[in-house]
Amino acid sequence: MTIPSPHSDPRGFLLALFNAAVAQAVPGAEMAAFLPAPPDASKGGRTLVLGAGKAGGSMAAAVDALWPKGAPMSGLVVTRYDYVPPAYKTNPGRIEVVEAAHPVPDEAGRRAAQRIAELTQGLTEHDLVLCLMSGGASSLLAMPAEGIALEEKQAINKALLRSGAAIDEMNCVRKHLSAIKGGRLAAMCAPARVVTLLISDVPGDAPEVIGSGPTVPDSTTCADALRILARYAIDIPAAARAGLESGAFETPKPGDAVFAGHQVHMIATPKQSLEAAAALARQAGIGVHVLSDEMEGESREVGKVHAALARYVARHGQPFQKPCVILSGGETTVPVQSLGERPPGPGARPDGLQGPGARPGRGGRATEFLLGCVIALQGEPGVHVLAADTDGIDGVEDNAGAIVTPTTLARAQAQGLKPQEFLDRNDAYNFFAPLADLVVPGPTFTNVNDFRAVLVV
Repeated sequence: MTIPSPHSDPRGFLLALFNAAVAQAVPGAEMAAFLPAPPDASKGGRTLVLGAGKAGGSMAAAVDALWPKGAPMSGLVVTRYDYVPPAYKTNPGRIEVVEAAHPVPDEAGRRAAQRIAELTQGLTEHDLVLCLMSGGASSLLAMPAEGIALEEKQAINKALLRSGAAIDEMNCVRKHLSAIKGGRLAAMCAPARVVTLLISDVPGDAPEVIGSGPTVPDSTTCADALRILARYAIDIPAAARAGLESGAFETPKPGDAVFAGHQVHMIATPKQSLEAAAALARQAGIGVHVLSDEMEGESREVGKVHAALARYVARHGQPFQKPCVILSGGETTVPVQSLGERPPGPGARPDGLQGPGARPGRGGRATEFLLGCVIALQGEPGVHVLAADTDGIDGVEDNAGAIVTPTTLARAQAQGLKPQEFLDRNDAYNFFAPLADLVVPGPTFTNVNDFRAVLVV
């Protein structure tokens, strides 16, 4: 393939790196290496496929294509609205794929989780359960613990999203207030053999954090969940607090017999996607430096740090010589103190966050990171930055991210756009949109979290 020149077409070059990162994470033929043999039909063994996540539709399509045509298979997977691959939506296979809301659960997610739980009834030791899990499953599998209403779970989810809590903290709370996550789906599947296939969207690739780990042991506790809620001053209903304080909502732990004989395979990770982008950059003859696939922290602050590094490289040729590209991944956060929700209007989505009035401003982690870069770089010559979420959606908007160039600040000033004001109200989307600098790929049908590329030429 022809790679755009980082010198004459920096925007095209950065977009090519992002596309390479995404393509690496899209489920396909490589999943065959992780699929077990079909169960023994002579013993009545059957194959049940269950799953959830933003990559759920593409994972289901890949498994359906790879599974032997003569081997019986059925199942149900839930993914985000608009995240069923068009070809599979037009010609569905043996695995049913339904859609629900993300990042705040809705009734469709509750119904899907209930149906998945019902499908586990009657499983035997001769059966095989393939569990397809990816980022987003925490919201898409909406089965609140006993005594907690869906509306209460939605409110807790929104509060966690506003708080700026890290993904592992949010998922600790979510799994302890769920009847299906934190290893509980594995318990429902017993005594069947369970094989879990994962696409990681979390720093460190911990299986118990991905989608809140429905089929893997949970090392966190109810006490941990209570500490996290206290740390971010999140109020919860009396029934939820009672379940946590009494330990009634405790999850299955490592060593529990319900996990005996289970297998877990990681089929795509942020590191692999960064490596794919790095390989493409090297083909273009440019130096590559991967900082980390586990970067966390407030988006704007991480943006300022990346900008400071890029500025030093541009001015002093240290610690890296230019031309070069600096890559990083992970999951940053955007604390929002006041969402100020308004009644839904035209364009509102079932997830309850998209559309008019979802927050004081519009934007997600990637664009907020980039606003931090704009302010810190101050139009530094030769520095171009792309940040985007590999699922194609930055928060709840229609873009994956955006691009910053040496002319971004001057073009913004010419339009009367003051970056600090947009940053103060978490309105990065509306800063980059008038500049035509948004990256809008549409749904990518996968998710290995944030992708960032800083080009210094």
